[in-house]
Order: sequence, then structure tokens, then C-alpha cells
Amino acid sequence: MTEAAPVPRGPGARRVFVLGATGTIGRATVRALVRRGHDVVCLVRPRSHDGGAAGIPRDLAELLAGATIRIGDATDPQSLSHDGFAGERFDVLLSCMASRTGTPKDAWAIDHRAHVHALREAQRAGVTHMVLLSAICVQKPRLAFQQAKLAFERELIGSGVTYSIVRATAFFKSLSGQVERVRRGKPFLVFGDGTLTACKPISDDDLAGYLADCIADASRHNRVLPIGGPGPAITPRQQGEHLFSLLGRPPRFRHVPVAVLDAIIAVLGTLGRVVPALADKAELARIGRYYATESMLVLDAAAGRYDEGATPSTGSETLFDYYAALVRSGARAERGDHAVY
Repeated sequence: MTEAAPVPRGPGARRVFVLGATGTIGRATVRALVRRGHDVVCLVRPRSHDGGAAGIPRDLAELLAGATIRIGDATDPQSLSHDGFAGERFDVLLSCMASRTGTPKDAWAIDHRAHVHALREAQRAGVTHMVLLSAICVQKPRLAFQQAKLAFERELIGSGVTYSIVRATAFFKSLSGQVERVRRGKPFLVFGDGTLTACKPISDDDLAGYLADCIADASRHNRVLPIGGPGPAITPRQQGEHLFSLLGRPPRFRHVPVAVLDAIIAVLGTLGRVVPALADKAELARIGRYYATESMLVLDAAAGRYDEGATPSTGSETLFDYYAALVRSGARAERGDHAVY
């Protein structure tokens, strides 16, 4: 996506403290904030390799160009205060931070507790608005990370701080794990017949722009905001069919029964009562099953179904645009913690 020219800082500029800046969505969000003329400060985890000026790793300085980078631990209230906010005033707290695994310990430490500490420190620093990247799957909370996210959403709503809670649908990187698999001549994996679920995927840049615009757009204040990307909802089968078409190959699918996941969960859940590490694996299997059987669209609770028409869209880049770019370039998708297959 073409970068816009930086906007000179003016009356609408805000001082924004960003958490989760080093992930792909976080980096895109920092770029969007800088382009809009905001004064951006990012707190990032310490890293072992050599840094440049002020101990900042050179690659981070390039990835987060235009922002001030501070090294600290977002899970440590003392570090948040001393290394992050540093006794300075801020207008907005924006968080793209999320647990890496979704297991209960990780989820409650990051999705809830670290955010509670950050909100309290932000209020001491004068912050009056928080933009939170949440997830649309919290509509039907069955997993630890969903419960943790919802608990913080409630904390934020009750805090008195103006809030914009953005519940995004599926990310491109979470739907790109099979590109390399199909390139190697393997079939595309689907659960059931491949039409159990649908989503409106959103690109990093389109989501980043939406998050950044929550600051100035009063219609997004004190609201929970589900958001997806452009175009109609697509099923896993449609994703596979389009990918094979881009590669000029006939579609091949491997159908995995959901019952296989149920069996894995049952075995790991039983063993996890004795071996804690297996309890975490059972939760990861539950997460996989959830995404295999639940659509990432707005839930009509009264009707008990997901509603494509009620799921708002933003941006211009589609998942199929992204697939086409990967196929043309031969590049691998940068997926980070979103690997599923």
C-alpha cells in the first residue's frame, strides 16, 4: 500500500503512547499515527542484540521511524511508569498488545493485568482517551483469552476514560499459513466441507488507519466497534479455491472432521490434569477448534447466527489482493504468532 506523505503537526495532533508497537499491526499503526501528525511514543521490550543510539535496536528504529522508542516491560507497573510514561503528559493510550499464546496464564497476564496497569499509569499521565484493539471473537467467549479481553474491556468502559474498543475480524496473516503449503503441491486443509465459517479479513494497514482515526473521529468514541475489511465474507473453501486459481492449479482439499479436534482436546484435557504443559496444549487445541467452527463476523445473539451484513467494512485491500502479491513475489507471509497450520 502506498505511503502517504507525513502530515505536519497541528491543532489536531495528540501525544499518543503505544503498546504492542513491534507486531505487524502495531508497526502499521505507528506509521498511520505518524502520518497523521501525532507525537508517538512506543514502549518496547528489551532485546539482546546490539542497538544504535540510546540502545535502540537499529531495525526497530527503522520499523518505527518517526516515533520515539523507549525500552521497558509493559507487564511491570514500575517499568511502565519509569521507563514508559516517564513522568510526562500524554493524551491517548493506544494498545495493539495481545497475549502470544492465548493460554490462561499468558492471557490474564497480558490481555487483562498488563492492560489494567497501563490504563492506571495512563490516567496518572493525563490520558483521557484509550483506543484498544480487541477481537470480534469475544462476542461468544469460551476461551481464557476471550474472558481476559472482556474483563479489561469492562474495566476500560467503567474507568471514565473515553474509549474506542475495536473488535477486529480475521487478519491476513492468520489466513496465510497455507500459501506455502499449496505452493509445495499439498492440498488445502479445511474443517468439515470448508464452509463452516466465514470472515471479512482486514489488512494491517487498513486496520491501522481505522485505529488511528479513532482518535479524531468523535463518532467512534465511547463505542465498541466491530470492523472487517472490504468485500463480502469468504469461507475457507473460497480462500483455497482462489489460491489454487492464482497458482494455475486445480483445487485440492483435505477435509478434516471437527471430531478430530474434539478427540485431541479430550485426551490433552485429561492428561493436563496431571501434566500442566499438556493443559496449555489442550487450550491451544480449543482455540483451534473455536476458529474452525465460529465465524469472525458480528453475532446476532437473538437469532443465534453470524451476520455478514451487520459486520462493518473498512479499507481497500482484500485477502485475495494479498494472496496475489505473495504469489507474484514468491515471498512468505510474515505471520508471527498467528501460525495455525
